Amino acid sequence: MKSSVLIPSLVLLLCAVSGCGTPGPARDEREPITASDLTDADRRARARLELASAYFSRGQMETALDEVKLALQARPELVEAYNLRGLIHAAMGDARLAEASYRHALQIQARDADTLHNYGWFLCQQKRFDESWVQFQAALAQPQYRGAARTFAAKGVCQTRAGLWLEAEGSFMRSFELDPSDPSTAMSLSEVLYRRADFERARFYVARVNAQPETTNAQSLWLALRIENKLGNTARVSEFGAQLQVRYPQSPEAARFERRGFDE
Repeated sequence: MKSSVLIPSLVLLLCAVSGCGTPGPARDEREPITASDLTDADRRARARLELASAYFSRGQMETALDEVKLALQARPELVEAYNLRGLIHAAMGDARLAEASYRHALQIQARDADTLHNYGWFLCQQKRFDESWVQFQAALAQPQYRGAARTFAAKGVCQTRAGLWLEAEGSFMRSFELDPSDPSTAMSLSEVLYRRADFERARFYVARVNAQPETTNAQSLWLALRIENKLGNTARVSEFGAQLQVRYPQSPEAARFERRGFDE
């Protein structure tokens, strides 16, 4: 499954965390915060954070970290910046600084769902599974949280790593219900069902992935092939095997098919 992190959303609400500039005329609190409410410091922080996110997505970690530092110079208590700094330090292999960044973000805003999700994923990668469940559940408990499908999927991945197959099935199922269009969730759910010997249901979910050329890959064909092997459908095994050999001849999955290593 692809890396399950949430890059902080870059919206015009930086001042919702740390306040906006110097006091001015009273504003109706029912009015939404717009660009005109932002100070120069807010705009500088937003611009730096946008650059940091772009560099992070391209794998330029040191440059991304420099941009985060500049964002924090403009807005020292910006939750999104500490969240992203945690992601960067984790990607650079510095677990101590990553955790410190997540903790600092949550000290500022304890119910920030993106930070809770990312901290949970970090803890999962550290194999601190019980602690990761707490963070995921806290993220999912936030009202109007838009990343619930991804958080359930991340929780499912962590549950598989902990060997909790039944619990993982429940998490992936919930993620699929929220976002049935995500092929990685369908694949993960199919894998868990395969592990639990629920082959008919496993076939259903991997078939959704293989039904679309843009989502089919060597892994999805290999999983479908293994499911059909368990169900005793030799013709379908040969069919998926032929697709593997033609479309992905250099893949490890094609090599396993050649030697009939279905249970490797």
